[in-house]
Amino acid sequence: MRCTRLSIRTLAGLFLSVILLQPLAHADEVKAAVAANFTAAIKQLTPLFEQKTGHKLVASFGATGQLYAQINNGAPFDVFLAADDQAPQQLIASGNAVAGSHFIYARGRLALWSSTPGYVDSNGDILKSNKFEKIAVANPKIAPYGKAAIETLTALKLLEQLQPKFVTGENIAQTQQFISTGNVPLGFIALAQVNALPATERGSFWVVPDKLHEPIEQGAVLLKNANADASAATAFLAFLKSPEAVTVIRELGYEVP
Repeated sequence: MRCTRLSIRTLAGLFLSVILLQPLAHADEVKAAVAANFTAAIKQLTPLFEQKTGHKLVASFGATGQLYAQINNGAPFDVFLAADDQAPQQLIASGNAVAGSHFIYARGRLALWSSTPGYVDSNGDILKSNKFEKIAVANPKIAPYGKAAIETLTALKLLEQLQPKFVTGENIAQTQQFISTGNVPLGFIALAQVNALPATERGSFWVVPDKLHEPIEQGAVLLKNANADASAATAFLAFLKSPEAVTVIRELGYEVP
């Protein structure tokens, strides 16, 4: 009788373990292609997503144009978080992304930033001065924030004057690096990148008014290369709309539709 009780307890324990481990058996990996401006957000969102779903998120960061080209060339990504809305729409049109999966996950803000406190004034008037020899801008051909920077300088009628001073980053992350190292005194990056810095390292910045450039609508989309059932990728896109994700995104300075 004692052996029977032990056997029942043992079997019950094994059964419970199987039930508890069941979600892990369905855990999957999500490979995300993510625009560089959203790096800080993804670093904060990843543990929240993994804890909530049991899935693992692996993100690759770069300029939207670079990631778009990689996806068109068959790169094995499951989801694409762009810094514009054009690239996701084009992927749907070409059959490389799933129609109906697209949505705007954030609206970005552009900032003129210097790592030096007091260097950039609150109105961006330093752009009209001759105090600097270099200014950093992300490649406007592949980086939407770089494109917004060019639109801003065009609206201010300063593009022709400042273009000879450009130091061009491959993406917005490299552009920030140029400035943070002191190699370039100021430049245009995402406001979210500034907000992600510790308060003591934020230097000085000017938030560029929306009216000076086209809206930076950042689109997300499920890719055709997603895993067979795409459940993990779909779960991640759904998570981006959740209250906890939206809170993180807004705290970094993005607007959320």
